[in-house]
Amino acid sequence: MTTLSKFQNDFTNNIIGYSAIGIILSTCLGSVAIMTTLMHGHTLLQMLFVMITVVFCSMHNASILTVQKPQLIFKLLIASTVVNTLIIVGGMLL
Repeated sequence: MTTLSKFQNDFTNNIIGYSAIGIILSTCLGSVAIMTTLMHGHTLLQMLFVMITVVFCSMHNASILTVQKPQLIFKLLIASTVVNTLIIVGGMLL
């Protein structure tokens, strides 16, 4: 069993607690990603990055609020975390 499948299995078994933590993580990472993006101006490219951040965070939060399957919520949490982390790192490198 891989580490990712162990995390997914634990997430599925404890969906209530992890959903609350996931909303906090997604929202906090999203706000930092938007802050680091807007530190470099407000051109069309920065607004595109802001839109991508908002879309991924909103998809994850909406999947929890609409009571989707735990596997979908977990995959959206991973996607939101990866995308926002890449945007943060990219914003710090520029």
